[in-house]
Amino acid sequence: MGKQRIIYMDHSATTYTKKDVVDVMLPYFTNHFGNPSSIYSIARESKQAIDSARSKVAKALGAQPDEIYFTSGGSESDNWAIKGVAYANRKRGNHIITTKIEHHAVIHTCQFLEKEGFAVTYLPVDRYGLVDPSDLEKAITEKTILISIMYANNEIGTIEPIQELAAIAQKHKVYFHTDAVQAIGNVSIDVKSQNIDLLSLSAHKFYGPKGVGALYIRNGIRIENLIHGGGQERKKRAGTENIAGIVGCGKAIELATADISGHNARIQVMRDRLLRGILEKIPHARLNGHPTKRLPGNLNVSFEFIEGESMLLWLDDEGICASTGSACTSGSLEPSHVLLATGLPVEISHGSLRLTLGDVNTEADIDVVLEVLPKVVSKLRDMSPLYQKEAKDRGCNV
Repeated sequence: MGKQRIIYMDHSATTYTKKDVVDVMLPYFTNHFGNPSSIYSIARESKQAIDSARSKVAKALGAQPDEIYFTSGGSESDNWAIKGVAYANRKRGNHIITTKIEHHAVIHTCQFLEKEGFAVTYLPVDRYGLVDPSDLEKAITEKTILISIMYANNEIGTIEPIQELAAIAQKHKVYFHTDAVQAIGNVSIDVKSQNIDLLSLSAHKFYGPKGVGALYIRNGIRIENLIHGGGQERKKRAGTENIAGIVGCGKAIELATADISGHNARIQVMRDRLLRGILEKIPHARLNGHPTKRLPGNLNVSFEFIEGESMLLWLDDEGICASTGSACTSGSLEPSHVLLATGLPVEISHGSLRLTLGDVNTEADIDVVLEVLPKVVSKLRDMSPLYQKEAKDRGCNV
């Protein structure tokens, strides 16, 4: 069988940039190219465009415009939030709390700070990937200065009880940061009512351009700069602004948060049908993550006796784009740290597949995947010594 049309089911890795977003960006590559730090008219146009985008991001989060700082994306925002708070508050304490299932932008940053003399607690999660608020409360000490817990997991889609977790942080007068890169456009966020002090986001996860994101920093937070140089972003983040990218980020978040419930309803119907079909057609398959407290488009399933990487290659040959987990670790042969943290055995975690749906997907796409995927799994199992051994041990076909 040759390649069919591309069926893209890896929206957690990245999304395409919507035409409406590209259209508002284009003038800032050509006619409105002025440096916002200059004082002539075309520079003022650039500055006004950035201010407008800042207001759009703030509105989407329930924040004030002067609490939004544009960055190069989620990884920079995570690094700035964690390192910035750690260094600025070191005299008050050196303890940070995070979880075992964070994105590597958070985990590796915390591991770096451990080498700098900071103590880090990595909270466990249950089999669904949920943090127990009581575990967080028990972990807080008089030296705790920051808690960083992701809003929704990028691999298994589980949505954490952020408001409850942040309330615990507020009670103990500890700053609370959330990596909300996967959450924007999928859940309604209000940083004030949810007691969130810092929040990271990245435009390319919600149909905006790559290379631009933002960090929300509640007014009054003590935080050091991550990037030094000029006085851009109100002297908080040096570097000539990515005007077109920032404009695109503003437009994208405006579109993504305009009708979250409507978006979720359409995507979730397709996701649930896809899950039902997979579990009905493929034996020895299991859903990873929480069955209901999860991102609407996220589906992470493990198939016993096969390797996820092999599945991806066969699916790609059929024009289906999927993932085994985080795009940032797709070149790694190590099992997912997220799946291992949920208690999934190593051998089963190796056979995981992440299908994440988005605006381009249709019911016809679901039909194709449900036709192709069972055949792919069956062929791979036919070549699997583990599968053959299981069949022999049971004395039957498995």
